Amino acid sequence: MKTNPEEHNQKGVIRIKSPARTCLFGDHQDYMYLPVIACAIDRHIDLTATPIAENHLHVVLPDINKEKYIALDENFGEGVIGDHLLAAYKVFKAQGGQLANGYKIIVKGNVAINAGISSSSAVVVGWVNFLLAASSTPMKKDREYIAQLAYEAEVTEQRSPGGRMDQYAIALGDIIYLETDDNASYETYKKEVPGLIVGESGIPKPTLSLLGELRTKAWEAIKAIQNTHPDFEIADARNEDLDTLLPLVPEPLKKVFEAAVCNHSITRTALTEIRKEHPDMALIGSLINEHHALLRDNLGITVPLIDKMIEAALDAGALGAKIVGSGLGGSIIALAPEGKELAVIDAIKRSGARDAYLVATDPGVRIV
Repeated sequence: MKTNPEEHNQKGVIRIKSPARTCLFGDHQDYMYLPVIACAIDRHIDLTATPIAENHLHVVLPDINKEKYIALDENFGEGVIGDHLLAAYKVFKAQGGQLANGYKIIVKGNVAINAGISSSSAVVVGWVNFLLAASSTPMKKDREYIAQLAYEAEVTEQRSPGGRMDQYAIALGDIIYLETDDNASYETYKKEVPGLIVGESGIPKPTLSLLGELRTKAWEAIKAIQNTHPDFEIADARNEDLDTLLPLVPEPLKKVFEAAVCNHSITRTALTEIRKEHPDMALIGSLINEHHALLRDNLGITVPLIDKMIEAALDAGALGAKIVGSGLGGSIIALAPEGKELAVIDAIKRSGARDAYLVATDPGVRIV
């Protein structure tokens, strides 16, 4: 007999499902507080928490063969940098959260690790949802609040160079257009991206070091322009402004700045199309290709295998294909027309990818 979430809670067991995410438009944009378009996908981290008669949280992570203990009265004396679960628990307690008893928590799933589809953020968002659900003190439990706490845990508390995309896309679900500034305004669209394929390269990506390097270059370029135009905001720059702005940017930073402006324009154009009842997927695919060209040529974040995977997908009939996430490894997405999905998947695999598969949009983190 099936049980509902309320019955699970009455028994004390909490089960959370937290999706992965992929970025459609806006890679390397959110650390400049520029908007992104992303979607939650149906690969999941599953968290099961069972009450125990102990004053700690016993976390078991079978996918990476690790476990850890967090005391309920943890004082965070040694800091939380590098420990997502501990950072989230600190944020939870700072918001007034308390747990009346310990739990044994098993966290596992089918989200590829270090592949550019946000396995770590899926864990953090699911973990925050669990903490709020288990709290013995009254707390907000809406998805936007979950996203914000997960962002504070993963980025603010750990002084990470990342942005808000991962936490908000995973918590809110479906397709999301997110303004990544402090207001974090967003729109969600409950629709599919037909023919959306993820291809995993199998190459681990150096997320934090690469994000930190490109973020520094982007902000150095912006500050160079502000030396002449103090009121300049990157969000206001348009492609037609590049002839005037690029001469103000030091030569080593020009390509990074150009990518920021052009990718922002691509994201705006894609948003106009996605808002339509029936988006033109051929146009979406073309915009994906434009976005990838800037990530490859201006930011230099591809590697030979990624290039081969992209070429194979396009040769097999994909409407568009691009690298996802920080780069130098990880995954790609490809957009296949109806009837070409299996051919594109096969071509990506034959190019040397570790795996490739069709994905659907997911409704976001939830108690199940």
